[in-house]
Amino acid sequence: MTDGTSNDRTTDERSTTMSDLKVVADPGTHDIVITRSFDAPRELVYAAHTDPDAVRQWWGQAASETVVHELEARAGGRWRFVERDGEGNEWGFHGVYHETVAPERIVSTFEFEGMPGHVLLETTTFEEQDGRTLVTSQSVFQSVADRDGMLQSGMESGAAESYDRLDKYLAKGR
Repeated sequence: MTDGTSNDRTTDERSTTMSDLKVVADPGTHDIVITRSFDAPRELVYAAHTDPDAVRQWWGQAASETVVHELEARAGGRWRFVERDGEGNEWGFHGVYHETVAPERIVSTFEFEGMPGHVLLETTTFEEQDGRTLVTSQSVFQSVADRDGMLQSGMESGAAESYDRLDKYLAKGR
């Protein structure tokens, strides 16, 4: 989608009364930047990204079950999640943590097991602003084609759904 500015930036922004999700993917670049704020302290938002029990409750699509096989949120640690739908179909995702600085930043790789070899590097930051937490996730892909393929896969709606689920999870903890 184009936002109509002169730089022809590809942008998908979903705004509701509860969500300020923004997905920005400038044409010809290797990255996607997703931002979303949450009405919760950053320590809680960070913990929801690093606690296996929390991740199970918000990561992925609501119609699927997320199984956390591994989540070692430390430099050199690994993670692996499997999404399982009602018909028994499974989709695996995994990566390696390069840096975790609680409650500020997580740097890790991300790979969809259905397309091995297409690894991205993701940096997620957590910034407290007026009692809310702004989460910014920058994913850097190996190629523009990989980045465009991720956009075409429906990742934008998947991110929106996961973050909406995270918002509901966080509301329970306040």
